[in-house]
Amino acid sequence: MVLGLRSRLLGLAGLLLWLCVLPWAEGGKVLVMPMEGSHWLSMRKVVQELHARGHQAVVLAPELNVLIKGEDTFTLKTYSIPYTQEEFHELLFGNSGNMFETTDFLKKFLNTFTAMRNASMFFHRSCAELLYNKPLIRQLNDSSFDVVITDPVFPCGALLAKYLSIPAVFFLRAVPCDLDFEGTQCPNPSSYIPRLMTMNSDHMTFLQRVKNMLYPLGLKSICHMSYDPYASLASELFQRDVSLVDILSHGSVWLFRGDFVLDYPRPIMPNMVFIGGINCANRKPLSQVCMLPLCN
Repeated sequence: MVLGLRSRLLGLAGLLLWLCVLPWAEGGKVLVMPMEGSHWLSMRKVVQELHARGHQAVVLAPELNVLIKGEDTFTLKTYSIPYTQEEFHELLFGNSGNMFETTDFLKKFLNTFTAMRNASMFFHRSCAELLYNKPLIRQLNDSSFDVVITDPVFPCGALLAKYLSIPAVFFLRAVPCDLDFEGTQCPNPSSYIPRLMTMNSDHMTFLQRVKNMLYPLGLKSICHMSYDPYASLASELFQRDVSLVDILSHGSVWLFRGDFVLDYPRPIMPNMVFIGGINCANRKPLSQVCMLPLCN
């Protein structure tokens, strides 16, 4: 009898030990707010992988879109926007031939500026339509999402995450006008970090460093046009002054689709992670390369 009791106790202890070391995992609820076009094609792979690992993903997109369609790996939830199908098509494809026109620089610049202004207005009005949709916001709030994954190149998803008080994960290549540096409070020395479209390297002459500091000033007007409306929208929602940096600072983790192999070295903060190559379908290990000084 004593031996039987001892064996049962040993069996119970073994069962408890097995339960302790068993790798339990509970899937989370993820709200995904992507950008249109190639931005979504990159993020789509992440959503599929989250589904494969047991997480529940809900993709939030405007009812008028090009590539964001429902799939078995996520639930698609759409919201109405104040545009017709014809206006949406004209916005996306109406100026597609401008880049192939052989016209003077000033005319091409003005056409590009007008197209960007219209696109910015479209995304801002669509964002306002979403955030002021009280039934939808209430439904999202009641769904108790664990995290929001979004591309902050247009910060509607970042603003939504801040409005719902949900942690945000930013999935991006870059944000214009060095807003990613400001949002992460990351050092951004102009002495060796090449600015967008300067064609500089990380080894610059004095004149190139001057260009590296002055060149972004020309983009400030475009950034003000594209991003200031979101700060105004956030200020209306929160009933206090909210800047764009406040919105982007809500990001808990920044996933950059870049790599030091492809990009120049730069300072990073602890919550900045480089995930270059995430969209490579067939990854293979690098072959062994013999460095000449090491082969001797």
